[in-house]
Amino acid sequence: MGKSVNVKELLNKKFGKKGTESREKFNEKAFSYYFGEIIRNRRKELKISQEDLAKSVGKKRPYISRIENGEDIKISNFALIANALNLSIKLTAE
Repeated sequence: MGKSVNVKELLNKKFGKKGTESREKFNEKAFSYYFGEIIRNRRKELKISQEDLAKSVGKKRPYISRIENGEDIKISNFALIANALNLSIKLTAE
């Protein structure tokens, strides 16, 4: 068996401790990637092209591509796209 890895320690070592600027940048990129994957998978599940999704939310196809690649997403646009794909968004306070 291989050596076990503590993910928290790994993230701290590679991206800095929680609350640091480098860790926040990593978290932002990770969330963008995660949301992009959700959008891409749902779009493909519904057999909708990027072009058709873009038209339905008043955007251009390259914008949808950037979102799916985790490059660019604003919460307002995420909500529009999620609605167009019949996805719900749940916000909770911690």
